[in-house]
Amino acid sequence: MSERGGRSVVLVVDDSPETLAMLTAALESADMLVLVATDGERALSAVRHAAPDLVLLDAVMPGIDGFETCRRLKLRPELADVPIVFMTGLKETDHIVKGLEAGGVDYVTKPIVLDELLARIRVHIGNARKSRSARAALDTTGRYLFAVNAAGRLVWSTPQANRLLGLAETGDNAGPKLPDAISRWVAARQDGRPDPSTLGIKLESTGATLSIAFVGRADRDEILLRVTEESGADQAAIFRERLGVTARESEVLLWIARGKSNKDIGDILGMSPRTVNKHLEQIYVKLGVENRAAAAAVAVRHMP
Repeated sequence: MSERGGRSVVLVVDDSPETLAMLTAALESADMLVLVATDGERALSAVRHAAPDLVLLDAVMPGIDGFETCRRLKLRPELADVPIVFMTGLKETDHIVKGLEAGGVDYVTKPIVLDELLARIRVHIGNARKSRSARAALDTTGRYLFAVNAAGRLVWSTPQANRLLGLAETGDNAGPKLPDAISRWVAARQDGRPDPSTLGIKLESTGATLSIAFVGRADRDEILLRVTEESGADQAAIFRERLGVTARESEVLLWIARGKSNKDIGDILGMSPRTVNKHLEQIYVKLGVENRAAAAAVAVRHMP
């Protein structure tokens, strides 16, 4: 996530200058980088530029309160794993429940005990990193996965799935929007029609045919789906079988054959141009060729 030199980044949202100053000093003394916002709107703006590792969020603020701010933050898939800890002087059970239902993972009551707060922050950041590592592993092994809720709204997606689906920001704090066909397909089961687990759908996106399939459920309200580009996935499989390349190398080779540069391939597959070049070096060895053009020529011969 948004670490700088191994340091965790915490976004603190509170309308009290005194609280912001106290928390900033405590977090910085614990070797964390601190972003601050004095209201919900500024918090939503801040995360568009830098995704934090954790958010400390005041429950009661003028304008958009902490509960609504939390809900809007959690609509953004890139923040799916970012823990949000509420800070509140409200000890009533209904306020605590409201914060957790909005997407918070924990709460602390004011006046804040700093040692306790720092301990909780470290635990939540550690758990979130484990979750992100698991999803990163899915992506690097060529898994084009994404999750939606029962209403068909995107919860999270791996970078490769994000690319295939062509997800884009809506501009209204709602985060990327899934194609309507997917949302309708998932929501259909709520109307008594067949469960998505028994079905698959196909849709056209940027000139390619995409296949969406049910994988499983992560919890009661998180449906895990897989997306594949039929022609690209089939062709990459042919390269793996016939040319002895790995899954990642086959994807690089496919885009090399389509005339893409290392930078373009990196953008498409969610990796750096340097990593693309390392895969390309291995491809040269396995194909017994010396340059990009020769590798592309070999790939073209194996394309239908």
